[in-house]
Amino acid sequence: MERQYTLTVYCENRIGLIGRVAVIFTRRHVNIESFIASETEIKDVYKLTVVVTSTREQLEKIVGQIEKLIEVHKAFVHDEEEVVYQEMALYKISTEQLEKQDVEKLIRANHANILSITPKYFVVEKTGHQDELLDLLHALEPYGLIEYASSGRVAIVKWSRRFHKHLKELSLVEEDNLSIGK
Repeated sequence: MERQYTLTVYCENRIGLIGRVAVIFTRRHVNIESFIASETEIKDVYKLTVVVTSTREQLEKIVGQIEKLIEVHKAFVHDEEEVVYQEMALYKISTEQLEKQDVEKLIRANHANILSITPKYFVVEKTGHQDELLDLLHALEPYGLIEYASSGRVAIVKWSRRFHKHLKELSLVEEDNLSIGK
């Protein structure tokens, strides 16, 4: 059964790696809904967070292919319950509407913040799950919404502690090898 999953890929930061990972999904006809690359707390280890809708069986095969890439340390498939995640959205709205008090109430009620105000527009920031961001988008449309942009999913896996310990140990071994070679 197809459903939404979050994949995490721990890897080195190398030119072309994101493209090679994306091609693996393309070959299997799996559409990427969100793709984020970020540093981790471990020096020289990066995390790719990929959100897709597919079957677990198909994603396990994709993870196997991703792990064959030399720059990849490990990849995982996570059910929604296994991750804590947020997305962020920015909304640009005509400043004329800021004078209406109900728009400020709407922003506060949705736990959003005004980031910037100019003579022509103001920018609102909201973090949350995708459905929350889209609900605010639709609520702000009558107030002169000019532009909307949202990030992909930023996620932390609930159970990844053992693997992170392993990565830190690898990082320390690598540092020792570098200092011995000097």
